[in-house]
Amino acid sequence: MTETNENPSQAVPEDFDWNSSGPGFETYKPEEMERMQALYEKTLTTINDHQLITGKVIAMTEKEAVVNIGYKSDGLIPLSEFRHMPDLKVGDEVEVYVENQEDKNGQLVLSHRKARALKSWEKVNEALEKDEVIQGFVKCRTKGGLIVDIYGIEAFLPGSQIDVKPIRDYDVFVGKTMEFKVVKINNEYKNVVVSHKVLIEEELESQKMEIMSKLEKGQVLEGMVKNITSYGVFMDLGGVDGLLHITDISWGRISHPEEVLKLDDKVNVVILDFDEEKRRIALGLKQLTPQPWESLDANLKPDDKIKGKVVVIADYGAFVEIIPGVEGLIHVSEMSWSQHLRSPQDFLKVGDEVESVILSIDREDRKMSLGLKQLTPDPWSNVTEKYPVESKHKAKVRNFTNYGIFVELEEGIDGLIHISDLSWSRKIKHPSEFTKVGEEIEVVVLEVDTEHRKLSLGHKQLQDNPWETYETVFTVGSVHEGKVGKVTDKGAVITFSNYGVEGYAPYRQLMKDSKVPARMDEEIPFKVIDFSKENRKILVSHSRVNDDKDIERKSSEKSEKNKDRVSTGKTLKKMKDQMEKTTLGDLESLSNLKSEMETSGRKSAEKAAASKPTEGEADDGDKKD
Repeated sequence: MTETNENPSQAVPEDFDWNSSGPGFETYKPEEMERMQALYEKTLTTINDHQLITGKVIAMTEKEAVVNIGYKSDGLIPLSEFRHMPDLKVGDEVEVYVENQEDKNGQLVLSHRKARALKSWEKVNEALEKDEVIQGFVKCRTKGGLIVDIYGIEAFLPGSQIDVKPIRDYDVFVGKTMEFKVVKINNEYKNVVVSHKVLIEEELESQKMEIMSKLEKGQVLEGMVKNITSYGVFMDLGGVDGLLHITDISWGRISHPEEVLKLDDKVNVVILDFDEEKRRIALGLKQLTPQPWESLDANLKPDDKIKGKVVVIADYGAFVEIIPGVEGLIHVSEMSWSQHLRSPQDFLKVGDEVESVILSIDREDRKMSLGLKQLTPDPWSNVTEKYPVESKHKAKVRNFTNYGIFVELEEGIDGLIHISDLSWSRKIKHPSEFTKVGEEIEVVVLEVDTEHRKLSLGHKQLQDNPWETYETVFTVGSVHEGKVGKVTDKGAVITFSNYGVEGYAPYRQLMKDSKVPARMDEEIPFKVIDFSKENRKILVSHSRVNDDKDIERKSSEKSEKNKDRVSTGKTLKKMKDQMEKTTLGDLESLSNLKSEMETSGRKSAEKAAASKPTEGEADDGDKKD
């Protein structure tokens, strides 16, 4: 079935010739048509997406600019992208970026902002490669620096790169157009860092070379305080910097340069030294004023008294300012007549007004030595009168050494008690066993050495030497009860508490009857086997006491035997005498006498047998003999 047209009048004839222009139309020949098409295509520009191209503004509305890039259609770009070109007009050529040849509406899409950004990155990279100077607009302040518009790109200007001198107010640069150099680009994060300081440094570098070539020692220049540190001040000398060290700021002592100078102060300074290669300049300020030592009283001499103010205290002494720029040193040894170690802080503090004595003065080297103790009499001047030998005094314990105790009799008079002069009888290993620091102790003067300012003192000499008495008590061979101290493989100390003295028993002399040594704290008798008053030594033995007992027992047994022998002899003699006188009538009496003698002899034998040692005891006795 053939579909019919509802409006027959609009039906197109099947034999309609589309190549015919009909009446009133000129007809082009095929050759002419091809020529005309070629000419038209030549008027169009071949473009690609994401291409950077130059176009011309052909029309402008309130919101958009019509830009022709020679393509078959024109592009529309918002005027907001041309804010940097407030004078934009029809006919101006602009850079554009082809985002899309045809969008969904068949419209050519262009962007001037993106074209400018791409162009800007090319320019920025080129500026970095060629080290070119570019201009930028300071938009605003940010943390640590400023934001600068460079070809439409926001670049960062660090605060340290604004100027060669420290900038305290960044806001004064906002809204200004300045020259910069690109110093760093991060293409990944699209970051650009610029510097204005490098331009100033390049300019100053040429100025520095010129200034350094004209410098001379002793030359006076005006400088401005650029920076202040604890050790000195950096001065701007008009394009070149110099260091004014703290010691060259004032003749007087100052603790910080800020006491004299402040930032941006302008002062005259003198060139002390300079190094062209290292470009270092040493400056001086105090050198422009007279040297204080030159104005010091010319009549001052040693032994004169002088007043001043303590300005510094060191470990070794105190510095006293006589006049600004003139100081003297009071060494710690000149603060007191005392010999023991002291600290300057024990006598003085900063700010004290003190009077002292001039010990030495050297105007050439500008040095002065002062003393405090010289204001009081030297206690050693009459020490022999105050502390004669054998005089007794009380002293304060100051400190200990392994060999004795240092004591102070008075300020400036110290003495030493040797450890051997502390006690007659006690054996002291360290003085701390005898007394304590700060305590008082009685002493007797043994020797006075005024030349070396030394006193030899004693404590035990306050009492009679007990060894004179011990010599009569602990005679060799005498026996005394003693208490055993700690037993070692060498022996033990034996204390004779009744006399307050100690003796010593070698290990083999501690043996008892059981052949075992005496125990600690055991109280047993000891025999003196050696005594030395000079060395204060008593050598004792417990074994000797046991040996003496054995000897005494054997001697007693021998004596008893002799006594029995004598008694028996007397009885026999009596019997003999009586026998000669008796008659036959006395035989009965003789018989009774004989029985009595036999009974007596039997009792003596039993008694001797009872006192006779056993076989083991006899062996021990033989060994001891």
